[in-house]
Amino acid sequence: MSIQADLAAGAAWRSGFLSEAAIRRIDAVILPLAALLAGMIAFAIFLVFLGKSPVEFYLLVYKAGFGTAFSWTNTLSRAAPLLLAALCVALPARLGLVIIGGEGAIVLGGVAAGAVATLLPGLPGAAGIALMAAAGALIGAAWIGGIGALRHYRGVNETIASLLLAYIAIALMNHLVEGVLRDPASLNKPSTAPLPDLWRIGEIPGIGVHWGLAVGLVACVASWVLIEKTTFGFAARIVGGNVRAAQIQGLPAGLLMIGFTALGGAFAGLAGMFEVAAVHGSANASLAAGYGYTGILIAFLARHNALAIIPAAVLFAGFEASSGLVQRRLALPDATVLVFEGMVFIAILVSETFHDRFSCKRLIRGSKG
Repeated sequence: MSIQADLAAGAAWRSGFLSEAAIRRIDAVILPLAALLAGMIAFAIFLVFLGKSPVEFYLLVYKAGFGTAFSWTNTLSRAAPLLLAALCVALPARLGLVIIGGEGAIVLGGVAAGAVATLLPGLPGAAGIALMAAAGALIGAAWIGGIGALRHYRGVNETIASLLLAYIAIALMNHLVEGVLRDPASLNKPSTAPLPDLWRIGEIPGIGVHWGLAVGLVACVASWVLIEKTTFGFAARIVGGNVRAAQIQGLPAGLLMIGFTALGGAFAGLAGMFEVAAVHGSANASLAAGYGYTGILIAFLARHNALAIIPAAVLFAGFEASSGLVQRRLALPDATVLVFEGMVFIAILVSETFHDRFSCKRLIRGSKG
């Protein structure tokens, strides 16, 4: 038997051994991990040019993000809003929409929660928390869902619209917090009135992290079920593959776009509500912490898979938790971790560009061209 025949036989055996679905799952794991590693290597080279030790940097990141019980508490607290922010990107992406304005829904969701506490302070604790959650989710759904409507009815590019509307949302937050919703007692840092103690969301017993983490985990699992196991999710994936073909088949592409963008916005609005009810205690400028932008990176690293968002969010929460220690020990700017995340994001985008060329399907089965 010739060498060519041996290779062909081996390729046929491997093709039969691994199903199409298994190959896709392998791709979904290996390619993002390779992109993450490439970004880390690129940043290590960057540190060498700065005269800093890459080994020391990554050891500090591990220590601050994952090295101790306190580090894990800090990391998981940061992961809670990132889970919900990433869903705001990942859910519309399954329909082919690139939404990068989740930051706007987060800050408006927080303002809505603060407004409820300011206008209706006499409600019982459970009712107040439920009303804050509803207000945050509704304003987030309306804000991002409106972008889906603009795309469907007017053909407005959702990426540009969501980014520009995020800046408008932050400006609107500042206007409200420094104006009609401002607590007169907040002198140095304009804020809404402090939440009553009964309205504050407590911690999950045993881990010291607020309940927003549990809501984020449930949201990721529920979103995965919605996308992968329901007819709505199947229809959304068809729209994401080819809008025209979906319309020919009679699928309501426009309603799916609006519905999934609204759902993603609702999750982002909930993230803002939890930041107010569990972290800050009132709505203020601290809501614009960049969680919406980090959520973009997490969603792309997870390849818009709702379950994969969970480990990706924890990983990047650990990176962000290390920024203070890196600044003190290595005498680097506080934005160093943001530069690192930016390099990882570039690597992820490059990996998407070369996805077909370096996919496991191509490597296992061989090129037919």
